[in-house]
Amino acid sequence: MAKTQARYVCQECGGVQPKWSGKCDACGAWNSLIEEVVEKAAPKGLGGAKGRKIDFVSLSGSSKKSPRRVTNIAEFDRVAGGGLVPGSVVLIGGDPGIGKSTLLLQVTAKLSENSRCAYVSGEEALDQVRMRAQRLGVAEAPVQLAAATSVRDIVTTMDGEDAPDVLVIDSIQTMYVDAIDSAPGTVSQVRASAQELIRVAKRRGIVLLLVGHVTKEGTIAGPRVLEHMVDTVLYFEGERGHQFRILRGVKNRFGPTDEIGVFEMTEIGLAEVTNPSALFLGDRQDNVSGACVFAGMEGTRPLLVEIQALVAPSPYGTPRRAVIGWDSGRLAMVTAVLEARCGVVLAGSDVFLNVAGGLKVGEPAADLAVAAALLSSLTGKPVPSNSVVFGEIGLSAEIRAVSHAEARLKEAAKLGFERAILPEPRRSSGDKKAPRNGSLALATIRHLHDLVAMFQDETNIGRKAGEA
Repeated sequence: MAKTQARYVCQECGGVQPKWSGKCDACGAWNSLIEEVVEKAAPKGLGGAKGRKIDFVSLSGSSKKSPRRVTNIAEFDRVAGGGLVPGSVVLIGGDPGIGKSTLLLQVTAKLSENSRCAYVSGEEALDQVRMRAQRLGVAEAPVQLAAATSVRDIVTTMDGEDAPDVLVIDSIQTMYVDAIDSAPGTVSQVRASAQELIRVAKRRGIVLLLVGHVTKEGTIAGPRVLEHMVDTVLYFEGERGHQFRILRGVKNRFGPTDEIGVFEMTEIGLAEVTNPSALFLGDRQDNVSGACVFAGMEGTRPLLVEIQALVAPSPYGTPRRAVIGWDSGRLAMVTAVLEARCGVVLAGSDVFLNVAGGLKVGEPAADLAVAAALLSSLTGKPVPSNSVVFGEIGLSAEIRAVSHAEARLKEAAKLGFERAILPEPRRSSGDKKAPRNGSLALATIRHLHDLVAMFQDETNIGRKAGEA
């Protein structure tokens, strides 16, 4: 008879320890070790039994391609790569209450027009899901609904004759495999449940949509191996105080990554935002110091957002650096380059930076727009309201060219902007090709000094630290 032994598994990183301690040695998380009981068997290897021989096929062989299942929700299809691939597994994560269940209920309602769709809820009762469907106006959609948490029962249903074409599991942390002696939501249960569901979905060609909880750091709960097991990982983001929601793709085996879809949360559900640039700039005020319009790229989509900065005298010995929607380390680099290379005095001032609308910007092309917003707030001189800014700043204060300049300029011209401040184009084979600007007037700069010169008439600009 096999013996049993206890082990302690970290619910943040999946690390295993022989005894309990308050802190995980692998990732440093506190109070994350949960006891799990496993059977202890002697290591016997493969033994004398032989496996079957694997049949290899040619790399150039042809396979039957199944058409994607299009939801007709353009923002969702964009992030998914043009639709859902049969047999693919999609993991959707996000903060509690952000709208994951609302989004998936609308998606399954659209897909049910041409496919058999099933929605399995492990957290809510059937009546709660029906109430949400009535609020969203999709109560009449032919979606099969069930409340279950047993993976064995769900797998048996997926293997039946009337198996669905699309299956939603809400959420994977509530599922359990009865052969594992641990509570639902633990690392072992999450891994085993996902593995069994994925295996059947691949074999039967079922589109599997998994909802995953996130930790306080914003990553999907459980080990990172869960993200490696699926084909697509989507994050549903948004600030509580804003009505905008961003669906961001961070992994996609069947489409581009770093693509985003923009939604607006309304009383009747999530509405698509077909022109997010106009929406993010809808509340922008002209001739305000510290504000700058950044022409960015999210995947293949150009997106214009407003960068807001506030530079104020610090009443304390240590100035504050507060950032919302951008990398705080990147802000520290930009302020250091302004001080060390351009003589702009920021050491005794608090700096606050915000990306308006609740969007999170991650590309280095926002460096120049951030620097312009900081200089505008420091001097009180507004950036021209008809201008867009983009470019990367190097540690020697050089302005580096960024990709997709033409797409950025085209989006700015479409929204009525007249001027663009951007770096000089890259030299390729000895020649210099300028981006096509359409109706925009281009102001190209090579060094951060050129940007500082635009605000040079103000007294705070250009003073060395020793002259302050």
